[in-house]
Amino acid sequence: MAAANLSQFPIDLKKYKKLVLDPTRPQLTADQKAALQHNIQLLRDAIVLFTATGAARGVSGHTGGAYDTVPEVCLLLSLFEGSEKYLPIIFDEAGHRVATQYLLAALEGAIPPEHLLHYREANSKLPGHPELGLTPGVKFSSGRLGHMWPLVNGVALANRDKVLFCLGSDGSQQEGNDAEAARLAVAQNLNVKLLIDDNDVTIAGHPSKYLTGYDLARTLEGHGLKVYVTQGEDIDALWSSLAAAVTHDGPAAVICKRVMAPGVPDIEGSTHGHDVIPVKSAIKYFEARGYAPNVAGDILLNIKPAAVPYLYIGSTKEVGANRVVFGEAVNLVLDKLSKEEAARKVMVIDSDLEGSTGLKVIHQKHPEVFVPGGIMERSNFSAAAGFGFDANKFGVFSTFSAFLEMIVSEVTMARLNNCNVLCHFSHAGVDEMADNTCHFGVNNFFADNGLSDVHSWLYFPADALQMVAIVQRVFFERGIRFVFSTRSKVPYILKEDGKSRYFDGDYKFVPGKDETIVEGKAGYVVSFGEMLYRSWDAVLRCRQEGLDVGLINKPTLNVVDEQTIRKIGSSPFVLVVESFNQKTGLGSKFGTWLLERQLTPKYGYMGTTKEGCGGLSEQIPFQNLDPQSIILKIKQLSQ
Repeated sequence: MAAANLSQFPIDLKKYKKLVLDPTRPQLTADQKAALQHNIQLLRDAIVLFTATGAARGVSGHTGGAYDTVPEVCLLLSLFEGSEKYLPIIFDEAGHRVATQYLLAALEGAIPPEHLLHYREANSKLPGHPELGLTPGVKFSSGRLGHMWPLVNGVALANRDKVLFCLGSDGSQQEGNDAEAARLAVAQNLNVKLLIDDNDVTIAGHPSKYLTGYDLARTLEGHGLKVYVTQGEDIDALWSSLAAAVTHDGPAAVICKRVMAPGVPDIEGSTHGHDVIPVKSAIKYFEARGYAPNVAGDILLNIKPAAVPYLYIGSTKEVGANRVVFGEAVNLVLDKLSKEEAARKVMVIDSDLEGSTGLKVIHQKHPEVFVPGGIMERSNFSAAAGFGFDANKFGVFSTFSAFLEMIVSEVTMARLNNCNVLCHFSHAGVDEMADNTCHFGVNNFFADNGLSDVHSWLYFPADALQMVAIVQRVFFERGIRFVFSTRSKVPYILKEDGKSRYFDGDYKFVPGKDETIVEGKAGYVVSFGEMLYRSWDAVLRCRQEGLDVGLINKPTLNVVDEQTIRKIGSSPFVLVVESFNQKTGLGSKFGTWLLERQLTPKYGYMGTTKEGCGGLSEQIPFQNLDPQSIILKIKQLSQ
């Protein structure tokens, strides 16, 4: 837990009124309704306040989904009070609604309410998605959409005598996993009850506009569930529907229609509601609610983003967002084609993350190639592959690196069909990953799952200039190509002179070629991506102390550069530094490559080894991947 509290939590959660509801009585009394309305407003105020602290400290926070589902949560808590026939866990498919789980933990006394004000702060044990075993009071881990309903089915199979509940959303229900879960729940007549927040908002927009034909009620009814459609903000109608679902024998779904973040003017009904409420909007909300002046302001205006005082050498103070630059680089390629040729030759498909993975700029400038695909990674990747089934057509697909693990089977089939797909996986590694462990993109070598007679290319540019060079060079290459980027912005790599940019000017990217940033007689560090500038800092500081260490950039991750590996393998030591999973990353392979060539330097490798700590810039030092840790490892190997 964080060492010190910002202040007392100004919303008194002790005012929450416990009540008991009986589903055989589907009509609320006046007193029950009044108590529920009181509780709903109390908890919604709390959620607005402590999620806004995430905005204040610059780590985001996702207010809307948790705010939306408070009525359902209050009703479920009242059911749990009245009977032991329910499993008293409010499972949730949407990890971004983690504020609900933290609020429940505070209500139950597992954490003090004032600790909520440390939401998403590093080492506060309040990361951006719930993690079982990390946060007191949290009863399950969640965060990847479409993964909870299938798990809840298994819990139901293990607890046939209980009724189970799972909060869903129109976003999570787009995932294919949920279709499979629906079929099993119906076939086994599981007592699983879904409460689905159908607010018609996802990250990229409104499903009713980009996914026409998608209808939750018809879909779930088609699978065989009993479905109740209700107005989520009408507490009488919501309770009546929930009571009917609970008393129904078998799986049922209550679809709660509402606009996102009802009653929060600045974000109501908009995609902005999916993310965190801005500080100014939160303060305005509390003023309109009649709270005393500065109740929220005294807290929110005194929180500052965590500073990063370390001054790196070997790179610029200026930074670039590689995940955005990917899209800009694709546009540079498309700009050379006519609109007709581009539409005929290229298809770019999104998975509801266009603003996060660089596709938004493509959508804006080249709508003729863009397809909004919804939250359906497996299907969308295969669609990109199918477009590239023709030797002269090229599909482009993107999502977060963590979700690469979801499409490994589809990649195999695309490879077997000789498809042309350029994949961009952003948010690779762990840097600035406030969503924490479930969103770590650390198993990226899973992409290279072909046999030795078929090759795929894995590229991880070190800065924005190299991103442009790589995309332009490999865009029309045939086969499957993977380009990785980080969530964090990265500086530009400088040459040894400390002035000119390494990947500027006449630089040309050569696939499969390792790049010698600086030669060294004492040994070599091998790195890539966002760890290259950190490794360069460590190498330069070692060189200042007289330790002649070299640095190799390996932008093509899964190809052995024979000339370079023999050079560095003949030196005293080799250290691989990455933020991928130490079990499955480059370091786990590089040692084998050395031994296969009878090269036996001292060998070490550093990667991600632990579940996360939350926060942003804190994730890298938490994994012992900061320059000081790299320097220490270099000195150990050089002895």
